[in-house]
Amino acid sequence: MTQSANLWLYFLVVSGVIILPGMDMAFVMGSSLTGGRRVGLAAVGGIVAGGICHMLIGATGVSVILKLMPIAFFAMLLTGSCYIAWLGWSLVHANSVVAPTLTLGALTTRQSFFRAMATCLLNPKAYVFMLAIFPQFIHADQGSIWAQATVLSLITSGTQIAVYGGLALAAAQARTGLASRPKLNAWLAKSVGIVLIGASVLTLYGGISS
Repeated sequence: MTQSANLWLYFLVVSGVIILPGMDMAFVMGSSLTGGRRVGLAAVGGIVAGGICHMLIGATGVSVILKLMPIAFFAMLLTGSCYIAWLGWSLVHANSVVAPTLTLGALTTRQSFFRAMATCLLNPKAYVFMLAIFPQFIHADQGSIWAQATVLSLITSGTQIAVYGGLALAAAQARTGLASRPKLNAWLAKSVGIVLIGASVLTLYGGISS
């Protein structure tokens, strides 16, 4: 397979993974709905930064160590799932997704960035991806390993920005119209909370069964 075909195939694979709903997507959507466009885009930046860290982890082989240590992997899995479930629980019991006192809505852009980064780093599916899929697109006969990993990381980051950035902007636009519709606002708060809780449960289940 040529290097160009290899990169296109990676793009298709990573696009499919990113588009599937999960912890990262749920966090970006919740952040944008509760904090607005800037907070949502800051969350996107945090997810991208977390993705770059995953690339570094995968390239240095740390993901293999995590896979060989089930207790450490399970602890990371449980921590990430509980964190997202807690955010979802806060939204389920909130009266509005735009209430300024809401846990997510009170975040600054800086807080949103680092919490999104933590969410990405605590996502066990990302480590499985880096262990099982990422190495298949690195070929020793095609030049520097780090150069190849960097290109793949740029493809991943660009796809994350396109998908999650679009979601953040759409959610922020929806937030503007919700301010004058309290009943719909309250219903959406609970719906987003349920999505977050569902994402945490599915992540926990998928991590245990894999």
